[in-house]
Amino acid sequence: MKKLLNTILILFLVISVCAGGIGAYAAVFRDESVYALSRYGSTGTEVKNIQKVLKKLGYYTGSVDGIYGTKTKKAVTSFQRDCGLTVDGICGPQTLLYLGLSSGSQSSSGYSNEDITLLAKVISAEARGESYEGQVAVGAVILNRVAHPSFPDTISGVIYQNGAFSCVNDSNWYQPVADSAKRAAQDALNGWDPSGGAVYYYNPAKTNDKWIRTRTVIKVIGSHYFCK
Repeated sequence: MKKLLNTILILFLVISVCAGGIGAYAAVFRDESVYALSRYGSTGTEVKNIQKVLKKLGYYTGSVDGIYGTKTKKAVTSFQRDCGLTVDGICGPQTLLYLGLSSGSQSSSGYSNEDITLLAKVISAEARGESYEGQVAVGAVILNRVAHPSFPDTISGVIYQNGAFSCVNDSNWYQPVADSAKRAAQDALNGWDPSGGAVYYYNPAKTNDKWIRTRTVIKVIGSHYFCK
């Protein structure tokens, strides 16, 4: 009887240890930090890209050296806090998505899911209150710039180009992305271009820029003038 009880006890302990190990293993894979692509101590091209975007947004003031040090972590932390993300100073998938930096996943359009999310984000910020057609048109302008030799050849490059879109530096950038903007981004990627091929647009009631008013207007949709 004593031997039987000892055997049962040993079996119970073995099962407990194994279960604990499996639980710990599963917990590791639930932890987003395991999938983090860049964190304190990381180096390389991706860190440089993170620093470039954060610098354009005004969060990072150090040199773009590809070293994820204290300044970079502090900038990431501030960005995460403003965006309502988990504040851990780690550039995991979600933080990279908000920065518009691809983590490798691709959609059927050829653009990464992060690119599509970023496109929807800028449409939501730039065309809030506009008709659905007007929202798609804003997305189309961004894609037209990607294809144009005078502009950066990526969605994130176009959006974060210095002075291109004022919304990335104001409170609109941190507002929830409208569902209509998400649909508009996809429609623009599918080839719908209500702007007529425009690479610029502006709201005449909100800009005093004399240069933009010299561009040839090819379409007016809502409050926006679309031009080449």
